[in-house]
This record gives sequence, C-alpha cells and structure tokens, in this order.
Amino acid sequence: MQPKDRETSTGLIAHWRAIPLYSRIIVAVALGVGAGLALGDSAHILETPAKLVLRLLGALAPPLILLAIVQALMRAHLGGGQALRLVALLFTNTLVAILIGLAVANVLQPGAWTTAAPAAPAEKAAAVGADPLTQFLDSVPKSLLGPFGDNGAVMGVIFIAVAFGVALRGLRTHEVRTVEDLVHVALTSLIAILHWIIDVVPLAVFGLIASIVGVKGFRDFFALGGFFIAVVTALALQFLYYLLRIRLGSWARPLHVVAGMRDALLMAFSTGSSTATMPLTYELLRERVGLREQSASMGALVGSNFNNDGTALYEAMAALFVAQLLGLHLTLGQQFLVVLTSIVASVGAAGIPEAGLVTMTMVFRAVALPTDYIALLLTVDWLLDRCRTAINVMGDVTVSCLLDGKTRASEDETGAGEGASPPPLR
Repeated sequence: MQPKDRETSTGLIAHWRAIPLYSRIIVAVALGVGAGLALGDSAHILETPAKLVLRLLGALAPPLILLAIVQALMRAHLGGGQALRLVALLFTNTLVAILIGLAVANVLQPGAWTTAAPAAPAEKAAAVGADPLTQFLDSVPKSLLGPFGDNGAVMGVIFIAVAFGVALRGLRTHEVRTVEDLVHVALTSLIAILHWIIDVVPLAVFGLIASIVGVKGFRDFFALGGFFIAVVTALALQFLYYLLRIRLGSWARPLHVVAGMRDALLMAFSTGSSTATMPLTYELLRERVGLREQSASMGALVGSNFNNDGTALYEAMAALFVAQLLGLHLTLGQQFLVVLTSIVASVGAAGIPEAGLVTMTMVFRAVALPTDYIALLLTVDWLLDRCRTAINVMGDVTVSCLLDGKTRASEDETGAGEGASPPPLR
C-alpha cells in the first residue's frame, strides 16, 4: 500500500470512528429494513457478517474478562477494615440487580408478547455446510485457545497470529519489566482487536436486520418494545433500591445525594461510560455530598472497577428475553447459572469498551442460547446502554454513601460542610 493510500485509509477509519456507535447502528437498522423488504427470503445470506462478528466477540470475551479482572485486582488499593465491607456491598448490589431483572422478566415476560421462529435445525445447517461463506465462518476460531488444541485448525492460528501481530505493532516498544506491565500489554492488545470488531458491528446489525425482515418480517421486533419497557422498569426499581439503601445505611439523605450527583448521572447517560464519569463522580461525592475522602475513593474509584449492576441486570434480562422469544423455558437452575455468569461477567468490565456486548456472549453460552440474537438487541441497546450506565454510577454512589456510615464527618474530615460553598468543579 502506497503512503497516500494508507493515509486515505486511515482518514476513512478515523472519520468512521468519529461517528457515534449508536448513530451508525441506527443507520444500519434503517438500511437493513430496506434491504430486507427489497430482497425478501434471499436476504438470509446477509446474516453471515453478523455470525462472524458474534463469533469473534465470543472468542474475545473470556480472555478479556480474565485480564480485566486480573488488572483490576492488581491495581486496586484495598486496605483497612473497609475492604471486606466494600466487597460485600458490591456483591450484594449486583446480586439484587440481577434478581430484580429476572423477577421483572419473569413477571412481564416481554419475550412472550410475540413468538419468533425457532432456530434453524441442525439438518439445514449441515445441508449448507459446503457453502464457501459457511466454510470461511467455520475457520474463524470460537475461542483463542481452540486452534491450539487437538483439532489443529491452522486457519484459526493464522487468524489469531495476524490479529495480535497487527495489534502489538503499536506496543512493540513498550517495556515489560513487571507482571503488571505484561498484563497491561496483553489487555491493551485485546482491546485494540475489540475496537476493530466494534467498528464492523453496524455491518453485522445491517445483515441481521435485513435477514430477519426479509425472512420473518417484523415479528421479532414487536417484542423489543416490551423488552425495552421491562429493562427500564427493572432499572427504575434498582434505582429505588439504591435510595432505600442510602436512607437506611447512611447519614446522607437520598434526595440530597441525587441532587448533588445529578451532573455525574447526566454525564454517564450522555457518554455511556462510567469510566469517563469516574473523576466527576468522585469530586461530586466529596464536594456536593460531603463524604469522607476514603469513602468516596473506595466507592467511586476502586469499587467502580468491579461494580456494574446495571450491566449485570441487563444481561440477565436479555438471556431470559431471548429464551422467551424462542419459546424456551429456563429452569430455576438455569436462571441461577445466569445469575452466577452475570456476576462474573460484570466484574472488571468497566475497562472494556461496549462491555455489555462483549460479556453477554458468555451469559448466553452458559445456558446454550443462540448468540445470533445479541445483534437483534443492539437495535435498542444504544439507548438502554446509557440508562444502565447511569445506574452503574448510581451504584458507585450508593456504595460510597454506605461506606461513609451513619455519622457525618466534620468539616475538617471532608474539607467541605453542608452549608459551605464548594470550590468550582474542574
């Protein structure tokens, strides 16, 4: 590739990434509907990109979660008597969020508002096994370690080698002197690969939407309205749970906390990133709410790396919704497995871009649900992602308030009293 061509290619990629992901997904949905109506049953060939993207996400999910948790634990400054209480609060809040999500999904049953056609039978899949696109899809590894096993899938090894070779080019001069450096390089390279996959997610959405509309019509989309209502209802109940916890376990008053943290909640909703909101969350907890420095830092800075209540709630509801949509019944044991997987998947996911999209593949696979429907959920995920991010931040705020206890600190401890004028926010 000539330098001029390389610059043009880089410029196009930068321009593409400058467009918000939700905007790209909305356009992809509109184009997919048009293509599905135009092509009819023949639009089913367009679902191959979606299957490819979801397979790649499924392959990346386990190592991403592993390295994210390892890095979060290595960097977390857990000291003093509050460390154990912090862990207990984080676990309790996440567990309650998942149980609320499952309860709402079981009561409202949004997936049962309409019926979807069952997944393609194995006979049909075997019949098209000779298709070149299917053969190419089969050569893509389902996991990073899979090609290194007894199956000897050379193409899978080549895929992994090329991906990591390109991703590590930008890190080839990075010094690796400690174990933390090694984990950082590995996680950074995986996130670089993840960014490439996220770049083509709109193409996957386009293909899947076109395939669904062309083959099945709009039947599957009617249930998404019910799913949206159910998720928003569950997130609202989780928010009320936070307010109750603050009222019973902290000196701070719930309405005072919400008023003081409104800027952080709005920023979380607008950016869709609890990590980007983290510094503002900490500052408002100190200056507007008046918490102690240790409580604010433990909850907002340390706890935020492990606290993703909204994401865990959403993933549990998504699994139950897809099961209902396909007419499958998840037993209590399977729902318990969803709870466990959602808890594990949510830990450390704060540092992963589009964490819910990545970790959802693990939750679906835990109960043998088809991951193809994850792309369908992306049509409403861009808005629900902002709602659950705000809940994630409110969870950090709740943990900080509970760590601060029922006795308010003096002005000497906080640096700002209730009646004092806080310094201007940076």
